[in-house]
Amino acid sequence: MSETGNERRRFQRITFDAPTDIAQGDRHWTAELHDVSLKGLLVKRPPQWSGDPDHPYEVSIRLAEDACVKMEVVLTRTQNDLLGFVCRHIDLDSISHLRRLVELNLGDESLLERELAALGDED
Repeated sequence: MSETGNERRRFQRITFDAPTDIAQGDRHWTAELHDVSLKGLLVKRPPQWSGDPDHPYEVSIRLAEDACVKMEVVLTRTQNDLLGFVCRHIDLDSISHLRRLVELNLGDESLLERELAALGDED
């Protein structure tokens, strides 16, 4: 019996709408957030996208006036009008905000703990 993509996926994607900025050097884009997980994010390709896939990006997701998730990411997937990024570094405040967002959306603390354990296993 084969597994579906969602069954193999170790990190649940949370559909979430929040202002998202992507930066690479002196280039900046505003993107529409499609979904986010503890491991990365998927955004709609911004107009005039000219990012270099060989270099990392800085992403900022504004959750609230006083809560922002900032992470260093690399582009791992382009599909139609979507860009998929994997997180390479995230600070403690940002992971705390992201953890809370995932926790609220999963509605099951055991699922969150499983995802956090999987995140630790990948290091």
